[in-house]
Amino acid sequence: MKALRWHGKKDIRYDDAPDPEIEDAGDAILKVSSCAICGSDLHLFDGFMPGMKHGDIMGHEFMGEIVEVGKETRKLKVGDRVVVPFTITCGQCDQCRRGNFSVCERTNRNKNLADKMFGHTTAGLFGYTHLTGGYPGGQAEYVRVPYADTTHVKVPSTLSDEQVLFLGDIFPTGWQAAVQCDIEPTDTVAIWGAGPVGQMTIRSAVLLGAKQVICIDRVPERLQMAAAGGAIPINFDEESVLDRLGELTQGKGPEKCIDAVGLEAHVTRSLDSMVDRAKQAVMAESDRPHVLREMIYVCRPGGTLSIPGVYGGLVDKIPFGASMNKGLTWKMGQTHVAKWTDDLLRLIEEGKIDPSFVITHTMSLKDGPGMYETFRDKKDGCVKVVLKP
Repeated sequence: MKALRWHGKKDIRYDDAPDPEIEDAGDAILKVSSCAICGSDLHLFDGFMPGMKHGDIMGHEFMGEIVEVGKETRKLKVGDRVVVPFTITCGQCDQCRRGNFSVCERTNRNKNLADKMFGHTTAGLFGYTHLTGGYPGGQAEYVRVPYADTTHVKVPSTLSDEQVLFLGDIFPTGWQAAVQCDIEPTDTVAIWGAGPVGQMTIRSAVLLGAKQVICIDRVPERLQMAAAGGAIPINFDEESVLDRLGELTQGKGPEKCIDAVGLEAHVTRSLDSMVDRAKQAVMAESDRPHVLREMIYVCRPGGTLSIPGVYGGLVDKIPFGASMNKGLTWKMGQTHVAKWTDDLLRLIEEGKIDPSFVITHTMSLKDGPGMYETFRDKKDGCVKVVLKP
């Protein structure tokens, strides 16, 4: 089969790869109909996440049709149309029973590596480094889905791929980011980042009843999309984020702040952002935490910081004293996809949201290597790329 494979920093290739096979009785084989490039894929493309190996198949946002099932797979049959969550879940361990699917205790087949890196294992993730199991990803013609009975979302034929594809990652990620803010009708929610996750977070915050939603970015097309979703845009290249947030909140600051950017944050007019880049270049820190710092400073005392943006390692110069003395609550983590998909699928079916709004580019899988650069550099108005094998 053909797949997009990682061969080093900024080196993704459309290559031949071995066809996946049933390896465990609980597996299924999926023929991919649509997949997408995610912002967190860029952390692999840019070489900021450890644990990648030459030839690893990329991608964790994909869907398609089941073409083979293992003998102990009970809930799926050949011909079923499914979205596959990026988190692989067993459904039986203590964390899964609690709904904490992204920290499933069984599915990371490289548990020892994760224990050393993070203190405890995370769930296995598709296409996302050997720290999270080294599972081949979904930017391919076919994918093996382990723990298939608990790692799928069945979707109806009445909805297009484009409407349901993002149930595997960015829609539940944006939703969880907003839900963990415990949004009240009097809240101002400020969201850093107008990329795909930021866009889903905006619409989730609106659906959850926030009084005011604000989005901070610098890319005009993304800010226009944010405004169309109900957010007040702030272009940090053109105005002071701190001053504008002060104006919009009568000097009190937003009650809820969401980091939809993660470890590659950059702000062109920020000295600490330039220092972060220098530290990252010499490996003095692995992640750039400018957004975290800014959220701590602007968040209203007693407020909440929600962090769906991916971080991979170490950050420096976090004003933790300010966070503690302001009484801020931090909530973060990879998305517990299966916790939200039933409700989100219902919202799509009821017409309350159509996640396909975020798609700006639909290309063939073979065009994927070039689209990584287009997506990363935000060329051609690119917000979200869907690939068709």
